[in-house]
Amino acid sequence: MTHARSRHDGASTSVEVSEEGLPGWLLPVRDAARTVRPEQLSSFLPPPDGAGRPSAVLVLFGEGRQGPELLLMERASSLRSHAGQPSFPGGALDPEDGDPLGDGRIRAALREAEEETGLDPTGVQVFAVLPSLYIPVSRFVVTPVLGWWRRRTPVAPVDPAETARVFTVPVAELTDPANRATAVHPRGHAGPAFLVGSALVWGFTAGVIDRILHYSGWEQPWDRERRVSLDWHT
Repeated sequence: MTHARSRHDGASTSVEVSEEGLPGWLLPVRDAARTVRPEQLSSFLPPPDGAGRPSAVLVLFGEGRQGPELLLMERASSLRSHAGQPSFPGGALDPEDGDPLGDGRIRAALREAEEETGLDPTGVQVFAVLPSLYIPVSRFVVTPVLGWWRRRTPVAPVDPAETARVFTVPVAELTDPANRATAVHPRGHAGPAFLVGSALVWGFTAGVIDRILHYSGWEQPWDRERRVSLDWHT
């Protein structure tokens, strides 16, 4: 069995992507990741001139009390970008992460997850890397790295100045039509949203979750006319 491994010694550490031994319920996500194209994930794609700051997020699936679940965190309200938003663990690549077009993205996703949530990356099996997408407001070029939480370890905010809380969301709650809506930004942009527990997941994170559910065949019909305003988030 191979895992993705990344510690603070940076690019000298090997990273591996393996589909071996994934649970059966995760195979639809694996299959979707094999064929999905960038334009199927988002209309915001990396600038052709290579502009934008390379970054990565860890989309980590685990097995919880209520079945399959995703690891999320809430960013601290004091941060300059995406303050207070629920998000995947992740952030910009550091030089020691290595090639921003190759393994550096995996190292960055695992490193950031460890720094933000205390996650032990040796318990994570990376099984796919999705196409890179673009967040215009922050000018990040973001690569979603998909992982299976083979060996769970405790997670909690490491630095309250960066992370307000760390939590998991059952996939069943994300697919429940009652928890789905379209978020409307004051500037007019609209996109998918999830109302799960005390969190409103929207923006880039919700967009990635929405597309994973769709192309994995997990999506259930939901009321796309249901609107939730983001006025109080701005």
